[in-house]
Amino acid sequence: MQPDGSSKPNIAEGKAIHIAGFGHVFFAATMAAIGIIGLIKGGFTAFWTGVPKGMPGRVTLAYLCAGVSLGSGIGLLWRRAAAVASRVLLAFLVLWMLLFRVHLLFRDPASSGVWWACGEIAVMVAAAWVLVVWFAGDRVGSRSGIVTGDKGLRIARVLYGLGLITFGVAHFTFLDRTVGMVPGWLPWHLGWAYFTGCALIAAGVAVTIGVLARLAAVLSAWELTLFTVLVWIPVVLGGPDASQWTEFVDSWALTAAAWVVADSYRGNAFSALPPLASPPSRSTSSTGS
Repeated sequence: MQPDGSSKPNIAEGKAIHIAGFGHVFFAATMAAIGIIGLIKGGFTAFWTGVPKGMPGRVTLAYLCAGVSLGSGIGLLWRRAAAVASRVLLAFLVLWMLLFRVHLLFRDPASSGVWWACGEIAVMVAAAWVLVVWFAGDRVGSRSGIVTGDKGLRIARVLYGLGLITFGVAHFTFLDRTVGMVPGWLPWHLGWAYFTGCALIAAGVAVTIGVLARLAAVLSAWELTLFTVLVWIPVVLGGPDASQWTEFVDSWALTAAAWVVADSYRGNAFSALPPLASPPSRSTSSTGS
């Protein structure tokens, strides 16, 4: 049964690899890549940061993060493992937020950097949560659950919106750096810094309150995409230092997460995209009838 109420069969049924949409495969591939980078580096990458240097088992935790990233990235594309992979990733990201992000707000609530760090993990949580809801599929009671149902999807979108707001605010609190990151071939660097910051804040508010949310989600995903392509890819091609490489990977991951959230609005009014097809019900008979 499709989300629009039709009984059109799922064309992906029976296939080992299952793709929900562009955001899904982009995010899965990104998580797998982050995992590989973490295993090679033997340290924390992208949003897996904030662990105190003196913490016991720090290296082991870094490899665990890499393993979770790689395993979830691969699992998200495998039909039989996708539901479990999305839930494991969501649980791990939520724990990471609680253990290594939220407490920073109490220590330094006025720090824009702290809010940015909380915002980035919120966006990653949002993407994982959207996939948890989607892969819950047609199971009985899934649509009413606070984690796997419509309420969970709403919470995920709010987290994404709040994350966008922190990104937009950072454009102003770190204005000099924002201006310096505008590509040299673009005119009016200060104007672009203000415009992109305001755009992120406006998109975040729209998604959070649910007004023009789909449009805001899609446009914010495009903004993050353009930022990654126009700002960070030239830096990477020019030979980045360790800090720049980390920021590029982080920006790429946030972009992938943004497209997952944008995909969650497919099938709504004014959408030119077809609705996401639901995974086959687990209650379906295996006899093929």
